Amino acid sequence: MASVADHAYRLMCKKYGAALVVGEMASSKGMFYSDRKTAELLAVTEEEYPMGVQLFGSEPDIMALACKKAAKFQPQFIDINMGCPVQKVVTTGSGSALMKTPQLAADIVKACVDAVDLPITVKIRKGFDDTCINAVELACMLEEAGASAITVHGRTKRQMYNPPVDIDIIKAVKQAVSIPVIGNGDVATPQLAKEMYEKTGCDLVMVGRGSYGHPWIFEEIDRYLTDGTLLPSKSIDERLEIMLEHISLICQFKGERQGIRESRKHAAWYVKGMHGAAKFRNACGALDSYQDVLELVRQVKACNPAQE
Repeated sequence: MASVADHAYRLMCKKYGAALVVGEMASSKGMFYSDRKTAELLAVTEEEYPMGVQLFGSEPDIMALACKKAAKFQPQFIDINMGCPVQKVVTTGSGSALMKTPQLAADIVKACVDAVDLPITVKIRKGFDDTCINAVELACMLEEAGASAITVHGRTKRQMYNPPVDIDIIKAVKQAVSIPVIGNGDVATPQLAKEMYEKTGCDLVMVGRGSYGHPWIFEEIDRYLTDGTLLPSKSIDERLEIMLEHISLICQFKGERQGIRESRKHAAWYVKGMHGAAKFRNACGALDSYQDVLELVRQVKACNPAQE
């Protein structure tokens, strides 16, 4: 969710029913050296509550200092990412690399818990690879170190985002610890969210990539879990209106030039599945202004006439 779950994205998800949101990953070392961009990643607004900020790093003392700095932004919890599989994070010993060093992972959590008066949550994976499946062992150590909740992504680092997602490992972690467990991995429909709850016994379900171009997935899940109703699909016009609202927010917060650049990927996600989507996704990569976005919407509507 790095470079995706910014302020505008989180507001869209909250609007459509997300129970809580977490900011983009911020580097503990970046905070240590007072990196301005890192500080931007930690910005929290009341309209996003309940919200936490997300840190990554591999050194307990620096992570503790980062937590103290992060606390000044007034998040309601601090999440430590021990699940990111991206190589530039892993090569620093951070993210999912910590699956290979469980004692260091526990030491980081203990240092963070001792540093601030905020709940410390942790995101982990099933393991690092097929020779290192240790989510249950690590979760127990993190609970002992003081973690308030644990999110489990049901894949190893080696899998990245390739199938399958191991539901059973999430269930095993839930049975092994007494703190809340959040299930994660390929939750892209209300039915899959319900399955995650029912098969794992988890306390919450985390939706990541399933919300790309689909922030209303949260209201769909909430309704399905409440009374079993599947909300009707959004019309193409509705989807495009939501896209325009989202891109307008990005431009409002980041300026049109930067905002449109960052909106290209979002626009491509919103038009997925529409008639002519391949052509329109290419057009998304060339967007340079908000007028370009309006023209894209005009073309998409022309290619996808409203159904009576």
